[in-house]
Amino acid sequence: MKRKSLVQILTLSVALIIGVYTIGSAIFNKETSAKTGSKAPDFTLLGLDGKVHTLGEYKGNPLVINFWGTFCKPCVREMPTLQKQKEVWQDKNVQIVGINLNENKITVKSFIEGINITFPILLDDDLIRNKYNVRSYPTTFFINANGIIEDIFIGEMQESDLLIRIQKIVKD
Repeated sequence: MKRKSLVQILTLSVALIIGVYTIGSAIFNKETSAKTGSKAPDFTLLGLDGKVHTLGEYKGNPLVINFWGTFCKPCVREMPTLQKQKEVWQDKNVQIVGINLNENKITVKSFIEGINITFPILLDDDLIRNKYNVRSYPTTFFINANGIIEDIFIGEMQESDLLIRIQKIVKD
């Protein structure tokens, strides 16, 4: 009987510690709370172009960040739509950036060159994906010129989905 009580107390203590840790992480770890209305988490990533890219280099411009992978059919299907919108909005300084999800550089480069994507493609090893809380692919963030996330779209976007959201971040 005494042993059973000790096991119950230990189990309850472990559950309490896990609960406190989870709540504390959510409250105090602001950097990983990428959500609509919050400041976009910073990043520093190597691009396919061999250059290091940071969130700061896009400061003052509307920014679309698309998390994607060649293994993801919806991601592959929406890439030409992102490219088209890059060309449509380039006079308004809208920047589009693709962040690839932990794939081999050769695979990504071959895919991008094969469909003529000209916007920057950055290579992530899951660190930035986790900062942005990306759990499904594709996931696209629409960030205004002040660095605030205006919208998050999870899933494959059609041209109209992109157009509506880009218009919103260009207005701000």
